[in-house]
Amino acid sequence: MKKLELVCPAGTPAALRAAVDAGADAVYMGFRDETNARNFPGLNFSREELAEGLAYAHARGAMVFLAVNTYARAGDDAAWRTAIRSASELKVDALILADIGLLDYAREAYPDLRLHLSVQASASNAEAINFHARRFGVQRVVLPRVLTVADIARLNKEIEIETEVFAFGGMCPMAEGRCTLSSYVTGKSPNRNGVCSPASHVDYVDEGSSLASRLGGFTINRFGVGEQAGYPTLCKGRFSAGGEAGYLFEEPTSLDTSAILPELTAAGVTALKIEGRQRSKAYVKQVVSEFRRAIDAAAEGTRVSLDMKGLSEGQQNTTGAYAKKWM
Repeated sequence: MKKLELVCPAGTPAALRAAVDAGADAVYMGFRDETNARNFPGLNFSREELAEGLAYAHARGAMVFLAVNTYARAGDDAAWRTAIRSASELKVDALILADIGLLDYAREAYPDLRLHLSVQASASNAEAINFHARRFGVQRVVLPRVLTVADIARLNKEIEIETEVFAFGGMCPMAEGRCTLSSYVTGKSPNRNGVCSPASHVDYVDEGSSLASRLGGFTINRFGVGEQAGYPTLCKGRFSAGGEAGYLFEEPTSLDTSAILPELTAAGVTALKIEGRQRSKAYVKQVVSEFRRAIDAAAEGTRVSLDMKGLSEGQQNTTGAYAKKWM
C-alpha cells in the first residue's frame, strides 16, 4: 500500500523544527502578515526565518509549503504579490493559494512555482477543481472537511491532480475559514485576521453562579462552578432554542482520521494535513509523532490504535464527514 504524505503545521520556527524532527514529510507556514489565514500575534515567519526553516527542513528531507491563502484587498494586493515573489525567490516546495487573481498572477509571473489550492477556496467538486488545475496549473487541492471517503474516491477518479485532506485537529462547520457569523459578531474577517475569535473581542464575565464567555458583546456560553471554561467560538457555543439549551452547531471535538487511514489511501488521497499552526511545539511534536507511526503502519498493511483524546477539543474525537452516512 502506498504511504500517505504527512503535512504538518508550523506556526513558529520552533514548531517547524519539532514537526520535522517528529517525522513530517512537509510543513506549512505563513508570513507574519495578513497574507496567510493564521495571522495573529506570536505566530508566523519573517522572510529570514522562512529561509532558515527551509534550510532546516530540506537538510532533513522535508518539504516546505508557504500559505498565502487569504483573499487580497481590492486594489491593494502589494503584500500578497510580495509574498508570492518571496516564495519564488526562496524556492519553497509549494505555494498554497485561494484567490483566483493571485493564482493567475503566480502562474504568469512565476511559472516554476508549484501551486496548491487552499481549503479556503472551498473547491469540493470535479468542475471547480479541474478549472483551477487547467487554468492556473494547480497540482494539488486541499479538500474541505465536508466529503465522505466515498465522495473523495469518486472525486479522485474525475480530477487530474492530487488531493490532500485534513487528518487531525479543529473542525469547521462553516465555509472553511470564512465564517460570516464570526464576521458579523466581531467585525473582523476570519480569513485575513487569522482567527474566528480575536482575543481583542473576547471577554469573561463573572455572573455569580456562572461564568459567561462573550465574543463581541454576545454571550457564547455559560459555565457552572467547577466547569472548565472554553474559549468562546461561535460554532461551539451553547445556545437556547425551543426551550432547550445546548450546542446548536457542533460540540467541542477534534477530527481524528487515524482509524481510517487505509480507507483514505484506497480512496486515492495523496496527503494528510494536520491542523494547528496556533498550537504549541509540544502539541505538534506529539501529534506528528503519533500520525507518523500510524501512517508507517498503514503502509505495511497494519493498523495501530492512537489515543488522541488528550490532545483534542473537549477530550473527544470524530471522523467527521469522512464516515458519515448521509440521509
